Amino acid sequence: MPRPMHFEIHAEVPQRAIAFYSGLFGWTFNQWAGQPYWLIKTGETSEPGIDGGLVPRQGASPADGQAVNAFACTIASVVVDEIWSKAIALGGSAALPKMAIPGVGWLAYLKDTEGNIFGIMQNDPAAK
Repeated sequence: MPRPMHFEIHAEVPQRAIAFYSGLFGWTFNQWAGQPYWLIKTGETSEPGIDGGLVPRQGASPADGQAVNAFACTIASVVVDEIWSKAIALGGSAALPKMAIPGVGWLAYLKDTEGNIFGIMQNDPAAK
């Protein structure tokens, strides 16, 4: 069965997005072969997840309030509230506040510094 193997973040200002995600999740970014493209390492290969890339945005940034028109990724989080606060301090903004997914955990959506929406999920089977 086909599974995701790579993701891309589009950024109006790549260095701003790199600072945001490095500061928020500790991801590392390495420019690829002198191109305007950065490979993203999100963790160790023994951990579940995928790595990705960052590329300069080729069009207008998403407008506030518009429907999601992209493939939103959700990041595993130990504590949603801590990541939420850190993201806001790093220049991100709220997209959808924390909500319970009964029997699964807590989910919230944020916008990065480039207006991209991403989710954060905290496992908690007792969530109601």
